[in-house]
Amino acid sequence: MNLVVLAPIGATLALFFAIYFSLRVLKLDEGTDKMRDIAGKIRIGAKAYLVRQYKGVGIFFAGMFLVLLLLSYFKYVSVFVPYAFITGGFFSGLSGFLGMKIATSANARTAHACTKSLNGGLRVAFSSGAVMGLVVVGFGLLDLSIWYYILNWYYGSFPEAERIVYITSSMLTFGMGASSMALFARVGGGIFTKAADVGADLVGKVEIGIPEDDPRNPAVIADNVGDNVGDVAGLGADLYESYVGSIVSSCALAVAAGLSMKGVIIPLVVAAIGVVASILGTFFVKTGEKASQKMLLGALRRGVYFSAILIAILSYFLVVNVLGKEHIGIYFSIISGLVAGIGIGYFAEYFTSSQYKPTKNLADSCKTGSATVIISGLSVGMLSTSLPVIIVGLSVIVSYILSGGIENFNMGLYGIAISAVGMLSTLGITLATDAYGPVADNAGGIAEMASLPAVVRERTDALDSLGNTTAATGKGFAIGSAALTALAFIAAYKDSVELLVKQHNIDFAFDLSIINPEVLIGLFVGGMATYVFAALAMNSVSGAAGKIVMEVRRQFKEIPGLMEGKADPDYATCVDICTRAAQKELIKIALLAVATPLVIGLLLGPNGVAGLLAGATTTGFILAVMMANSGGAWDNAKKYIEEGNLGGKGSEAHKAAVVGDTVGDPFKDTAGPAINILIKLMSMVSIVFALFILSWSIL
Repeated sequence: MNLVVLAPIGATLALFFAIYFSLRVLKLDEGTDKMRDIAGKIRIGAKAYLVRQYKGVGIFFAGMFLVLLLLSYFKYVSVFVPYAFITGGFFSGLSGFLGMKIATSANARTAHACTKSLNGGLRVAFSSGAVMGLVVVGFGLLDLSIWYYILNWYYGSFPEAERIVYITSSMLTFGMGASSMALFARVGGGIFTKAADVGADLVGKVEIGIPEDDPRNPAVIADNVGDNVGDVAGLGADLYESYVGSIVSSCALAVAAGLSMKGVIIPLVVAAIGVVASILGTFFVKTGEKASQKMLLGALRRGVYFSAILIAILSYFLVVNVLGKEHIGIYFSIISGLVAGIGIGYFAEYFTSSQYKPTKNLADSCKTGSATVIISGLSVGMLSTSLPVIIVGLSVIVSYILSGGIENFNMGLYGIAISAVGMLSTLGITLATDAYGPVADNAGGIAEMASLPAVVRERTDALDSLGNTTAATGKGFAIGSAALTALAFIAAYKDSVELLVKQHNIDFAFDLSIINPEVLIGLFVGGMATYVFAALAMNSVSGAAGKIVMEVRRQFKEIPGLMEGKADPDYATCVDICTRAAQKELIKIALLAVATPLVIGLLLGPNGVAGLLAGATTTGFILAVMMANSGGAWDNAKKYIEEGNLGGKGSEAHKAAVVGDTVGDPFKDTAGPAINILIKLMSMVSIVFALFILSWSIL
């Protein structure tokens, strides 16, 4: 049997169970009329945001499609690239749309389920997260499978060795559509969610002194909408890009490593195994009524660990049967990726959870004011970069050596790429645990706004607290997988350029010496680009949050009876402000990501581009970890105080913690995650435009 057929079978299974979990959620009761009304407002806001975003995305994609069509006409890219660019973006966008649709349908149902039991609420929220996870892996594998069979048919008359080269080199360029969609979804969603969050907190908590999720706050619906557009649709698009990218880069590197079709089979089938393991793992997520936070976290981890163990077992038989025992090192590369993914998530939790020393010490610093909170939070984030960097470094060197990199350099590169596939093989269930968080957060907000009994709020708070932990581990996982995928892209870029040089008889040879001025300048520009990118994202949040603050102040001043709860605020205006602000800066940010490798390539040639990608990946990985963990620590230090520690809500320590949390919001949810997209998109653009750069570069 041709094992490649397991990829579309896995995709079909994922989509079937996504439908199953959707129906299971949608048949449940949404609760009271008040709960339905609030949930409806969140749904309308989320839909309005997506419609406007996809209009902007459509313009960008149409422009890029025409550019790629022109390049294909002049033979700079494969004739399939423009169309694969569209399908990659389409399936990524469809994943985000469906995931957010079910998330905004599950929030009130989760709150209502919490009126009966904690486990009921957990199952509803997690089931909606499972839809997002399975839709992402399902559509990702489906897109790759469709194109594999199209290309296999098109190049069917070629000898197998030559056919595989054309198939894998063409598929490698297909990730650009997913990368572009991820940029819009992740960065746009991040700007929206944090503009609403910061604006709501600055006026509501700091100036007026009303609690979080208070229905009197005009920005509260925008805040709840933002949880979905940033942490469901945005995170899903980010990981969709890594997932597809790790698979296509592994397939391309398999040819250079001399593994031919057997090496192409491995990443596709490992992904299919991951789908089955993730589906089975979802059924292990359950808990008792009086579950502690540790037990709730254990329930989610039980599903992830089961999936990882099953993948580890089945991957052994796959590698041994397809490649033979002489390539057992490839199996250990898969395992190194699996272990690295879990390890990065654990250390992200250590540096951001209030159960551990770093965040407790950060909370203590709140007693002396907001300045010390900012200083301490930055130091926590900087220190937290050490362990993820060590873990990824170990995974890379272990994968390189064990796969045979010492004897065969290209085999080592294949091992690094396949470790990224291993890390992302659990994505179906890992993303489910991450996408669960915003649903639980929304459920808590609905419980508060609908004035549900205290016991319900206690249960939703427990689920929300768990969601904060999974959010931190999820960001760590997303950043780590982005770094490994970007490393695989750099290796694939090198091989792609060398293949093009051979095919087109171009006089070029890589000189990647660190003292080569082209490489050195590229390194500096790559490092700088990550900071400029983060700055643009942060500045967008600052400007939009300022507009939200002015609007919330205006409504409290001009709407009679709003503060007393006798009148309703105008929620829609705040949603519209955030939506417009999020879209305004996106084209500028997208052009930076696309234009930078093109400009460097035309000025400095492929050596300069290699330096650019290396500089962006190393600096971007470290900066993203620092920003995500600083933001997470500030957030949880505030929550630690709100639980009654160090004076509790309303104390001077709490006011300082709110300032830290407000600064941390765009760190962890906008700029940090945006850098993941940048390093992958620049790599993808470099691969797609490699022949154009080779043909027209000055140096």
